[in-house]
Amino acid sequence: MTDPKRYLITSALPYANGPKHIGHLAGAYLPADIYVRYLRAQKKDVVYVCGSDEHGAAITIQAMKENTTPKEIVDKYHAMLKSNMADLGISFDIYHRTTSPLHHETAQEFFTVLNNNGDLEVKETEQYFDEEANTFLADRYIVGTCPVCANENAFGDQCERCGTSLSPDELINPKSTLSGNAPVKKTTKHWYLPLNKYEEFLRQWILEDHKADWKANVLGQCKSWLDAGLQPRAVTRDLDWGIALPEDVEGGKGKVLYVWFDAPIGYISATKQWALDKDKDWKPYWYNEDTKLVHFIGKDNIVFHAIIFPVMLKLHGNILPDNVPSNEFMNLEGDKMSTSRGWSIEMDDYINDFVKKENGGDQMVDALRYYLNAIAPETKDSEFTWKAFQDTVKGELVDVFGNFVNRAFVLMHKLCKGKVPPLHAAILDDADKNLFAEITHAKATIESLIEGYKFRDAQYGVIDLARKGNKYMQDKQPWIVAKTLDTNPEGQQIIDNCLHICLQLTANLAVYINPFLPFAAKKMTYMMKVVDKMLDWENAGKPNLLSVGYSLREPQLLFRKIDDTEVAEQVEKLKIKSEKIKMEAASPNPSGGGALKSVPVEPVTLNNNTSQNPPLEGREAKPEIAFEDFAKIELKVGTILSAEKVAKADKLLKLEVDLGFEKRIIVSGIALHFDPSDIVGKQVTVVTNLVPLKMRGIESNGMILIAEDADGKLKFVNPDETVKNGSGVS
Repeated sequence: MTDPKRYLITSALPYANGPKHIGHLAGAYLPADIYVRYLRAQKKDVVYVCGSDEHGAAITIQAMKENTTPKEIVDKYHAMLKSNMADLGISFDIYHRTTSPLHHETAQEFFTVLNNNGDLEVKETEQYFDEEANTFLADRYIVGTCPVCANENAFGDQCERCGTSLSPDELINPKSTLSGNAPVKKTTKHWYLPLNKYEEFLRQWILEDHKADWKANVLGQCKSWLDAGLQPRAVTRDLDWGIALPEDVEGGKGKVLYVWFDAPIGYISATKQWALDKDKDWKPYWYNEDTKLVHFIGKDNIVFHAIIFPVMLKLHGNILPDNVPSNEFMNLEGDKMSTSRGWSIEMDDYINDFVKKENGGDQMVDALRYYLNAIAPETKDSEFTWKAFQDTVKGELVDVFGNFVNRAFVLMHKLCKGKVPPLHAAILDDADKNLFAEITHAKATIESLIEGYKFRDAQYGVIDLARKGNKYMQDKQPWIVAKTLDTNPEGQQIIDNCLHICLQLTANLAVYINPFLPFAAKKMTYMMKVVDKMLDWENAGKPNLLSVGYSLREPQLLFRKIDDTEVAEQVEKLKIKSEKIKMEAASPNPSGGGALKSVPVEPVTLNNNTSQNPPLEGREAKPEIAFEDFAKIELKVGTILSAEKVAKADKLLKLEVDLGFEKRIIVSGIALHFDPSDIVGKQVTVVTNLVPLKMRGIESNGMILIAEDADGKLKFVNPDETVKNGSGVS
């Protein structure tokens, strides 16, 4: 499409069934935000819509886990997701929700149009039914063994281990998550979208019309689906929670729209709400061919946004997406990122640990944005590690970008009286001219990369320009020239030219970096005493953004280094969270909520022993392990001698524990649950053969075992009666 009149940008609607991790942020939200900020800087007519996906079985399953209602679940997590996105600089024009009355009306109207036009098929089929629960089972209420990777906990719609899209019929040994029983097949009536009728259209539109501009991973997955042959896909479900079919639909009572059908319509209802709020017309964004529609998604959403939703839009008379940029998955510390397994960094946790705990929180927002984009899984899976995050922030943001800007301002104040010095054209040398040329030429390069959805390379281009600025300044050495002014008549002019060019480069860096690191760019405009309008893209590449003689403020640090103790604390936190979830799955407590972090056995009888407790409904025990594996863990009973809070760490307590044969310091993340004065003298069970780990500068030598009850209250795993310190738990 050439020169669109308007842009409509969407990011995949996140499920409001729990917190989302930074892999989600990197996949569908950060890339879209970079693109949108770039378009806004170009003064384009652009609307960026998103919202919470609040229907479907995932919501009701979470409601059961938290012993509450679906409405309370979506209200809780919608607020969290909206806040998290804003805190991390994701600049939606509207963040809507699919439980809104406007969305219900929009989705029902969409269904009605397709149904009345004869575009849907109605048929009776056999679907899985839980006889004990007396209900048909949505795909997410069915688990079984994945036929592709043998994961025993694959859902009926997708295996979260290998990412394969599934149907319940493909699962091996399926069973209901409601009762744990094997479901039976029972006849029910549903409406279907006959995708098989549109294979020829899709082949032409995707594999021919867009073979040059869509990502290879999108084209490849679409081709795979088309080559396998498309099948009719149900658009309704037998559920209580969802958008009811219109009342005038014969046989539709008790049916709701399938979540995959109603969720993408959320883009349309969000646009409608935005238009109502702004007193604008929403229709051109969904009906006019001069609108460029772009869906930003993760690879698990390719089939919905590149095959199914386009068919829906075509039948409804809407425009089709111009592009569907999809990222691959982002892994974490050597394993797939997964909230359900505790192997993830939740956006909410990052915000609480790094953004809200310090005055320079904006620095840490930009730091995360930068690193996630630097390792963006644009063409293949990538990996987040805390050590690489630390090294990247220091090596590229602090030492390259931030260092250049800081040096330019410091030297300007020291050598040019705090003002932009003049440019002396008569003595410009090749180095001066070459850096001016780099500033100008960078614009076309960065533009091309952003418009080609290569945000990682575009960001690198900005950092590389700062790197060239550092080299130029180092070669010029104005601080050395300043020492020769008495004998060098051109010395001040050489200094003026160097710092003039460096300051003009700094102004351009603010423009170039703005789509990626908006908080740093805004701080730079403050330092330069210019209005935000200077960040408009039309100013990129200009050599005279700052006026000669203009006074600039003192420099402020744009980024900070990440301390080793912060990295160690996050790595340990990740391990503890993951282990906790593993133990919860293996050892449910008597109340049916929470779980022990260990399996206590003789000779010491523990007051949280669960050996006689039945498993929770719908929860499987972990696979059996050999005794040799368990025997590697050394468990000892000890007594807490002292406890104190760790400075600048809200969740940590420093404990001194008497293990009989020695006293140890253990740092434990229990400060929010226990008062230090209340736990002195308590006996606890300690894992004593863990590798020591430094947390907040304190070496921790062990781990205290904790149990969590149904109300989320933590309790020590300890003997029923006092025993000798150092007694083994084996």
